[in-house]
Amino acid sequence: MQSVILKTATRLMVGLLLIFAFYLLLRGHHEPGGGFAAALVAGTAFALFAIAEGPAKVRAAIRLRATTIAVIGVSVAVLSGLPAVALNKAFLQGLWWGADGHPFIGTPLLFDIGVFLAVLGAVLAVLLALEET
Repeated sequence: MQSVILKTATRLMVGLLLIFAFYLLLRGHHEPGGGFAAALVAGTAFALFAIAEGPAKVRAAIRLRATTIAVIGVSVAVLSGLPAVALNKAFLQGLWWGADGHPFIGTPLLFDIGVFLAVLGAVLAVLLALEET
């Protein structure tokens, strides 16, 4: 389907949806949101992009295979638990690092990033498989 309106709206909406997904990812540990919700919003953006432009453009935009993104995500999620083990704490126990006593970054954020990538990779794999058949 070649719709000028759909393509124009897609150019506006994809950027907004990806920014919203990033916002959900960053606020997820302390408030509603997180890696899963952010990945679903980002997947919606890519679905809209695939409908308007086709799956070939989505593949060109992500540059990696969807399964590779998912594997990287699972790896990051598992690796986020190792700093706690190295400090003789429970696997996946939250640890935070920061400057001047203020927490800046922690392992829960790394875990959320891993979940985001794993879910986004799975959503993209299904989406692209359905679009190409």
